[in-house]
Amino acid sequence: MTSVVTAGGISVTMRGAVVDEAEPVLARLVSDGVPVRLASGASAAAGAAGRPVPSRAARLWGPDAAAAAERSLGWLELPERSRALPGRLAELAGEARGAGLDRVVLAGTGCAAPAPEVIARTAGVELTVLDGTDPHQARAVLDDDRLARTLVVLADTADPRSAESLRSYGEPEADLVVDAYRRVFERAFERAGITGAELRRRFLVCAVPGSPLAERAGSSGYRLVPADADAAGAFAALGAASLVPAALAGADVARLLDEAAALAATLRQPYDNPALALGAALGSSAQAGRDKLFVADQGSGLAGLGGWVEQLVAGATGKDGKGVLPVVVEGVEAPGFEASGVPRRVLLGRRPDDAGPGREAGLSVTGPLGGQFLLWQYAAAVAGRVLGVDPFGRPDVRESEDNAAALLRSEEGASPTVIARAPALVSGAVEVHGPEELLGGARTLTEALEAVLAAVPERGYLAVMAYLDRWGDPDAGGLRSLLAERGATKRRTPVPVTFGWAPRCLPGPGQYHKGGPPNGVFLQVTGNVVHDVPVPGRPYTLGQLQLAQAFGDMRVLRARGRPAVRLHLRDRVDGPAQLFKALTA
Repeated sequence: MTSVVTAGGISVTMRGAVVDEAEPVLARLVSDGVPVRLASGASAAAGAAGRPVPSRAARLWGPDAAAAAERSLGWLELPERSRALPGRLAELAGEARGAGLDRVVLAGTGCAAPAPEVIARTAGVELTVLDGTDPHQARAVLDDDRLARTLVVLADTADPRSAESLRSYGEPEADLVVDAYRRVFERAFERAGITGAELRRRFLVCAVPGSPLAERAGSSGYRLVPADADAAGAFAALGAASLVPAALAGADVARLLDEAAALAATLRQPYDNPALALGAALGSSAQAGRDKLFVADQGSGLAGLGGWVEQLVAGATGKDGKGVLPVVVEGVEAPGFEASGVPRRVLLGRRPDDAGPGREAGLSVTGPLGGQFLLWQYAAAVAGRVLGVDPFGRPDVRESEDNAAALLRSEEGASPTVIARAPALVSGAVEVHGPEELLGGARTLTEALEAVLAAVPERGYLAVMAYLDRWGDPDAGGLRSLLAERGATKRRTPVPVTFGWAPRCLPGPGQYHKGGPPNGVFLQVTGNVVHDVPVPGRPYTLGQLQLAQAFGDMRVLRARGRPAVRLHLRDRVDGPAQLFKALTA
């Protein structure tokens, strides 16, 4: 059976068991009035005493989540509310070009960075995105001979409470990553002789008014473009924090908003509503125990969209022991995608009548980027309703952030390497750190990796988190397919394997890792730092911040009883080569 729902430039095709599971859930969503309630947005009504009460939309996820949801529904209004931005951003882009600033660098958090990067890559314009803390990656940007022509956008869509982690340093500030990059770039510009008004011209801040980052912009004289207070993380993809850097880099964000508005006009419909159908499919699949969503791009032309979908869906649904975990793969012929049984398969970009590899996938989604952003946001919110979770909260992300900050504040934290235990195994350029009960006395790197794969329970998954340079260490991304292929040869059922560059992956998949179903096994990859970057005014470097983030997240995983192993590359060239050799032995 095949069902195709098309509206607003978006088409969602469901096939086979997906249709059977989604139809009764879709009927229930319609009978509960979900399309009308959700499309009504976040406007609160006044109670009998004149006090605001949660809107009908905010109450969709239960009374406990209503207050928080009320403050998080602004994403529904962004296709129209953001209409004022393109003109203003065109002026800013013209001013920057007139001043000779033709390279745009976005220094943002893991939540703020994926959407503008997808917009820029899809538009074919250059946007340098620094959302990790690897010092080699940062140094590549700092040592570029275009530094004098660089405009730095500081963007923050994180929970404002995360600023509390830095208050012990004597001042409120944005999160650790944004704070570090502001300081690093200020020092780099000053060393290049760029000071005063010229220094201020090279920064643009996008933050919620009244937030620590916005206050910093005011005290430093940096230009501020207000971010949306009621849309955060991946739900802010059509807001200022995403559109500002993309537009400054040259992307046509007005067209993006037109694409989203075309779909927004259909969201109130009970039927012929592709976003509602996709949400029902995601939620019903997870309810039936099929909570792994293999995602492959098949000619969509939307570069990197799968990674943004992973950030959104995993972070929105992964809590209270429930959730949907996207597994982004390299293509329709990648290891695991064609597997039958537990995983669902999603194609991005294939028309319903296309033939070829992957045509039997349970879900196919086509349409332009602006519509896709709104489609998946709406679907993630609906899936949260089906699963009974608050899609806007990130209750388990904060603990990792606090642990990293605590490590950096501690006496030992100025050099986190001193708290690392002796490795369980050293094989050439690779150290293996992990508990004996998981590694099982492995004597070789191959045995250690096989022990990690063997630890994945039935219907579980393996998550690889690489605290490395995603530009300078791109081969590390090959670990996903090699581990998936190795797992398929050693087990009766394939092992779903995810891969994420950390700390970019922590706000989305990282929430699922701690709050979702407790059936994951975790493999961290860290690397030796050759050329570190000091953070001016702080007692740590970017390399130490990166390691503190890895250790902080590992502590949370192990505290929750999640099996976790860390591989440390003593050499970033020989280490990955040895890992690949061990997996193909």
